[in-house]
Amino acid sequence: MMKIAVFVGSLQQKSFNKMLAKNLESVKPDDMEFQYIDLNLPLYNQDLEADYPAVVQKQKDIVRQADGILVITPEYNRSLPGVLKNALDWISRPYGDSAFNGKPAGVVGAGLHHVSGAIVQADFRHIAAFLNMNVMGQPEVHINSAAERFDEDGRMSDDDMRRLGEYMDTFSEWVTTRGSK
Repeated sequence: MMKIAVFVGSLQQKSFNKMLAKNLESVKPDDMEFQYIDLNLPLYNQDLEADYPAVVQKQKDIVRQADGILVITPEYNRSLPGVLKNALDWISRPYGDSAFNGKPAGVVGAGLHHVSGAIVQADFRHIAAFLNMNVMGQPEVHINSAAERFDEDGRMSDDDMRRLGEYMDTFSEWVTTRGSK
């Protein structure tokens, strides 16, 4: 079973990105398992590395055991949400002990505006390159006008679901061919 550590970059209860994650999960290959990372972590502080918080270690262990990383995130102020960056910082530390090293990754996102997601995805790629992740370049998924793309139950149209299914098939192949635990 292929294990994917999923980072949803929003703590909001009715987040469009949480809805997007559930839609992606519904079209993932049968041999893939989503393991959601809890981003509700203490603020990163290098002084705490000596007594690494157990709540963070639990998330880091999930990432370390994962075959791949999937980031599903909104764009806040043209970049990563703070909770996502905080989790990336914790799980990549202490220096030399990053759980991300060599992991294949993908990044998608949903937002309210027509350019939602493009800049945050580019920012994530910069961070991922430094952390030695291998990020899939294509296809890209930016769900714009998200308020109009999800129904009251959080589901998307057949056309959107087909596109998400194609993304997940490509991502599965990416993880299989680029993976190294």
